[in-house]
Amino acid sequence: MGKPSYRWLLLTLAFLGFTVDQASKYFMFHWLYNDGLGDSREVVPGWFRVIAQFDPEAKPCDCALRSAQTWSGNVLPRVNHGALFGMGGSQKGYANGFFLFVSFAASIAILVWGTRPSVASDRWLTAALGLILGGTLGNLYDRALFNGVRDFLYFYKIEWPVFNFADCCLVVGAGMLLISAIMAPAEPEPGKES
Repeated sequence: MGKPSYRWLLLTLAFLGFTVDQASKYFMFHWLYNDGLGDSREVVPGWFRVIAQFDPEAKPCDCALRSAQTWSGNVLPRVNHGALFGMGGSQKGYANGFFLFVSFAASIAILVWGTRPSVASDRWLTAALGLILGGTLGNLYDRALFNGVRDFLYFYKIEWPVFNFADCCLVVGAGMLLISAIMAPAEPEPGKES
């Protein structure tokens, strides 16, 4: 009997990560719209809040995707054009284009890697890749539609950069991947018996 396949887990976690990320972003930016001025709400007093900022200078596209851009209101959300901790964000269009390409390439690579039989039989590794894929797709959607990533989770007590649910999926998935690499059994040396 062959090893079980966890491809379903990869696809399920990727779908759930993407869906929860997008639903949370659209909900928060709609809820905190405040006539395009943005707003915030305390979640853990003194530590953590949800925040929505808007950019009155950003113009929605004149295309079929306009309603997806302006669901929260006519003023578009302020976005992070860069990556982790705003890296590359000062180059706006260039950084977003670069990270859009990297996200697309990473999504394809994760799908190919995660569906290989040797990987698909490892539940932990497949779950890690599913979370990473879900987070990557969530931020890829934002980069393609908003020219940057919408962030709304803010640990202001420690001045942690604002982030989103896709970022959480990426960090947890990367942590699981690291644990998987550390805990992997050592490969026997060629020519030596176990």
